[in-house]
Amino acid sequence: MKLSLFFLTPDAKILDLIRKGDEEALVTLYESNRRPIATYIARNNGTIEDAHDMLQESLVILWERIRAGSFEYKAHLSTFIYATVKNLWLQRLRKKKLFSSAEIDPEAHEDQSPSALEGLIATERVEMVRDALETIGEQCRKLLLLFYWEEQSMEEIAVHLGFANADTAKAKKYQCKKALEQALHRLQ
Repeated sequence: MKLSLFFLTPDAKILDLIRKGDEEALVTLYESNRRPIATYIARNNGTIEDAHDMLQESLVILWERIRAGSFEYKAHLSTFIYATVKNLWLQRLRKKKLFSSAEIDPEAHEDQSPSALEGLIATERVEMVRDALETIGEQCRKLLLLFYWEEQSMEEIAVHLGFANADTAKAKKYQCKKALEQALHRLQ
């Protein structure tokens, strides 16, 4: 029997459950994303049933990509789900000829959920960071992902990447962060 890994993030645990075919992960994702998705859909000419459909459809897309091995974890799962729902909903609105810029209120978000405009900006930022990460080299990419996404300590990163100690890893992180900032600046 294969032992489960110690999970550093809730997303890592959910990804592992989906890879194993455990549908309970979908229930967890559904519950944690239900309210922001319902708010987004309601503000953009939808009903609670539409929100339910869009969320389910986005979870099926996520499930299929993970199970097929084509999903790349580049942002939090909630970000992927929100962006997928947004894209699916806008496609549906276009098909129904209901979409107009006046119908989507980028300023309305009383419950602090992202507006459509904020969602677009967040998606663009994720894409820009992803592109910048591709230009800074494998070791820097791994180091930054271990630190920022997996929230590993400098000691853990030093062991994982073969550095002499945590101080060396910290110095390398500084260099990699500067390289990423420069890459982002070039992409703007």
